[in-house]
Amino acid sequence: MKKICYSIFAAVLIAFSSCSENKKDTSAKSENTSPPNVLVILTDQWRAQATSYAGDPNVNTPNLDELAKTSVNFKNAVSGMPVCSPFRASLLTGQRPLTHGVFMNDVQLDTNAVTIAKVFNKEGYDTGYIGKWHLDGRGRLQNVAPGKRRQGFKFWKGNECTHNYNKSVYYDNDDPDRKIWDGYDTFEQTDTAIDYLKEKKSSNSPFMMILSYGTPHAPYHTAPEKYRNRFDPDKIQLRKNVPDSLNARAKKDLAGYYAHIAAIDDMIGKLISNLKNTGKYENTIIVFTSDHGDLLGSHGAYKKQQPYEESARVPMLFHIPQNLRISIGERAALMNSEDIMPTLLGLCDISIPTTVEGINYRPYLEGKEQVGDATLLTCVQPFGQWNKVQHGAREYRAIKTQRYTYARGLTGPWLLFDNKIDPYQLNNLVGNEGYTSVQDDMEKLLYQRLEETGDEFLPGLAYIKKWGYSIDETGTVPYTH
Repeated sequence: MKKICYSIFAAVLIAFSSCSENKKDTSAKSENTSPPNVLVILTDQWRAQATSYAGDPNVNTPNLDELAKTSVNFKNAVSGMPVCSPFRASLLTGQRPLTHGVFMNDVQLDTNAVTIAKVFNKEGYDTGYIGKWHLDGRGRLQNVAPGKRRQGFKFWKGNECTHNYNKSVYYDNDDPDRKIWDGYDTFEQTDTAIDYLKEKKSSNSPFMMILSYGTPHAPYHTAPEKYRNRFDPDKIQLRKNVPDSLNARAKKDLAGYYAHIAAIDDMIGKLISNLKNTGKYENTIIVFTSDHGDLLGSHGAYKKQQPYEESARVPMLFHIPQNLRISIGERAALMNSEDIMPTLLGLCDISIPTTVEGINYRPYLEGKEQVGDATLLTCVQPFGQWNKVQHGAREYRAIKTQRYTYARGLTGPWLLFDNKIDPYQLNNLVGNEGYTSVQDDMEKLLYQRLEETGDEFLPGLAYIKKWGYSIDETGTVPYTH
């Protein structure tokens, strides 16, 4: 009788244990198949070379280094039109600038655009935006009013555009009153993002949030003192393409630039630590990137718009949940601005709208297809800090491969660099007899891509007229505060 009882008890235990294991498997499977959250950390004017994981000897970015260790690193990623508003419009729409029309700063993105926030909203996501917007075109300190002008984002603590990082304007959701961040805005925006993440801790809805910092964009010398004190201009090592005439200025400005970067790196560490505390980290896609780079003296120039490496190449890390089974490490594909939206949608198993022109890199990341061997760089109408009148700027179209950069102006070939043997782009090979076949091949590839994308490569004023933009004598859209 005892043996029978023990047998029955053992059978019950086994059955219960089996049920428990099945429940565990089911819950684990359910957890792994829940929609991933998305956190995009967008910076302003951060060139790809300026991290310690990329080998910059001047700055230590330990938190980004840690993120890079657990991410896909698109080491050749570019900003297809390396300037603020065009990149941001491409990020939001997955379209190229000649399609969405934002090929200059301080113009408005069509409020009927199919944007990343609108798509995620339809999939049941909570969407939020914090920080610099620069897509409204109605005055840089004015409110981007709730409704269509916010392009689908529900939570909002943002500003159109300001570079006064210690007295930074923002607007809080539906409140129309102008507010000022209390202190250095990189810190305050990070704390707001953390508060947002904490609120989502108990939520069943996934989130998609963009945290858009204004730094390390100039002014370079306004980071908190403790960060500025870390960098001695005299110890800054300049890139080999900075002319001697700019040495002193570039070293001073880079010291301030790196101070902003060090502050952001600390905030990224704080942000990820808090994301882990909410229990959301394991199921969150984290993208770290920038809208463009900064020449900072390279090639005798500053800021952006030009096709040089320091201007056009941007950091691009994709931290992807392990259950998606995508291997971490460096990738050679030239991810472009319009590719971010479709790639995020692809990783989240969300249908990509037909309006999107960019590449969904998920199949590439899974090893199923090879894409991204070449991409376009474009300047439709040079303006502002790189305009024709003051800087001799030009319209251009450029094709960039994993080895070469070839740029053509309206009147003919302009630049050709072999980036493998000349990473600082010191030797322009246009017309070089040893590179005749390379130049011919790049020319053919460029025009093939222009035909594929419907780009007629007209003078900038033709596009200004088409979109009805008003410009000043330098070819720039004037803006007000």
